[in-house]
Amino acid sequence: MGFTGFPEAALDFYDDLEVDNSKTFWEAHKEVYRTAVAAPMTALLDDLADEFGAAKIFRPYRDVRFSKDKTPYKTHQGAFVAVGPATGYYVQLGAAGVRVGAGFYEANADRLAFLRRAIDDERHGPALEQVIAKLRRQGWEIGGDTLKTAPRGWDTGHPRIELLRHRSLVASRDYGFGEIIGSPALVDRIRKHWRQTRPLLDWVVEHGA
Repeated sequence: MGFTGFPEAALDFYDDLEVDNSKTFWEAHKEVYRTAVAAPMTALLDDLADEFGAAKIFRPYRDVRFSKDKTPYKTHQGAFVAVGPATGYYVQLGAAGVRVGAGFYEANADRLAFLRRAIDDERHGPALEQVIAKLRRQGWEIGGDTLKTAPRGWDTGHPRIELLRHRSLVASRDYGFGEIIGSPALVDRIRKHWRQTRPLLDWVVEHGA
């Protein structure tokens, strides 16, 4: 059965979980999570897999071993379609509705060095600028983890210093809890928007190694 929409119960579930993030609440509502969150998310990603590939649906449990925040459950359900190391498409459902994104969310030192050299290169850096500018015109928010100053070895006056500061680079957009998230039309909306981000992912995959 294909995706038919996220029910209102999914949003209510995360609203309530933000208030009572406990095992007691989870155990009492795990069937709601299964039917209103996990099952529709699986169906959504199955409908997109023909074009984008298989997705990883993240576990709902937080890793609290090294965190001061010991609340046991994530307050959103995320899923990721990888096209390269820490690079790919993302969709998330939570109390605030649905959000989608694409890009790379982390890079080790060697990979970041490759990406920065490509950003510096006059053959490749301007191409990324054009990709980012087009995404912004299409309504995407560009973000990621950035340095406050120039990376070591780079001049603050570099024409692409803003891109060089990125340690991760992500395009995202928010559907909120608009009517579309509760309908089968969400599949085509995400398909359209993920396609818009493909040039960004292609650039990262090509220049990240």
